[in-house]
Amino acid sequence: MTSLAVCDVDTGEFLEVKNPVRRLPPASVVKSLTALYALDMLGADYRFVTRLVATGPIEDGLIKGDLVLVGSGDPTLDTDALGDMARALAQNGVRRIGGRLLLAPGALPFVPAIEPGQPPQAGYNPAISGLNLNFNRVYFEWQRQAEGYRVTLDARAERFRPEVRIARMQVVDRELPVYTYADQGGSDQWTVARPALGNGGGRWLPVRKPARYVGEVFRSLAAAQGVSLPEPEITDHAPPGETLFAWQSGELRGILRGMLHWSTNLTAEVVGLTASRARGRSPVSLADSAASMEAWARERLVLRRPRFIDHSGLGDGARLCASDLVTALRHPLARAQLAPLLRRMSMRDSNGLPMPDSPIEVHAKTGTLNFVSALAGYVATPSGRRLAFAIISADLERRAALRPEERERPEGGRAWTLRARRMQNELLARWGSIFAA
Repeated sequence: MTSLAVCDVDTGEFLEVKNPVRRLPPASVVKSLTALYALDMLGADYRFVTRLVATGPIEDGLIKGDLVLVGSGDPTLDTDALGDMARALAQNGVRRIGGRLLLAPGALPFVPAIEPGQPPQAGYNPAISGLNLNFNRVYFEWQRQAEGYRVTLDARAERFRPEVRIARMQVVDRELPVYTYADQGGSDQWTVARPALGNGGGRWLPVRKPARYVGEVFRSLAAAQGVSLPEPEITDHAPPGETLFAWQSGELRGILRGMLHWSTNLTAEVVGLTASRARGRSPVSLADSAASMEAWARERLVLRRPRFIDHSGLGDGARLCASDLVTALRHPLARAQLAPLLRRMSMRDSNGLPMPDSPIEVHAKTGTLNFVSALAGYVATPSGRRLAFAIISADLERRAALRPEERERPEGGRAWTLRARRMQNELLARWGSIFAA
């Protein structure tokens, strides 16, 4: 089943439609609407701020009180940024604290996983909180040795690579499942099937306790700067105090450009939750926040039939139709602020090879789930005419029939997706030609 629509951006005239009001899973195309929501509620210049707060004075290298790491949900915070914060703490003359090391992640609700039905090892499906690090992923690396495997789990970035204890891995003798996960109170306990490892390799795994992950890594980095900190504790409310250092993210427009380019689910959920709070809501779940975005989309973008259950499109229950997507893309907010953030897509020839000299220019957001493929954005024809389009294809029966163990690499899934993308390319080439004038 395919729902598609294409219209003239300037006049609003629909040029071609097929099942335009049939609602299908939009997958990551939802991120385009999340970006619009965040831009409207927060503004393109918005920045996330992570603060180090002391509740008492500093005397002879001692904080006479607590040290609080206060999060705002920054989805781009990484280990290098925490390393800079640890260095700033040392440069403030701090060597130890008399009180506690507190973590304050309460700016956003804690969400243990974006979509609980995903495979446990899916790095694109982490937990979310007001303190996030490295997109809430930990790097699992293994190397075959004479007896068994050497395994490490670390919070690597460009300049720092501290090993972590918040996640633990055990290699076990079995065929399936490849990975298992268990919540063991203070840590994420993983097992992996020995036959799946080969000689060596590495991959990102999701973190389920992001605030504790941040606390462990910060404590380790502070120790490297000569600052001794106690085991961190989580607090529901950040106490008042003096801000010793504030780490600012880049501007929201840049964060959204990266989100749309790399399709980072954590970023989408964080900016969506933050936008809902700016709208005056207090969401306690992704569904709560998605309902706020849905109401906003009906009011602000005049969409007729949207259904959102999260901000990334990872969840199975979201539904959009092509006509609503095109309506959103024609909105002045989208034309002015979203369009410049979308990635340029390569047109392809009959062999599937990129055509760098194609006269048709496409900027769009892709979306892919098992047996779902979506694409929505803008086409500039050779004559300069601008079109807005949306194409959503789905085989809902095959998708619903998948067993949990088939979801990471379903049989026939890759071939189905390639056919859907070939159709998208053919439609774009056709529209760029027949609607050029």
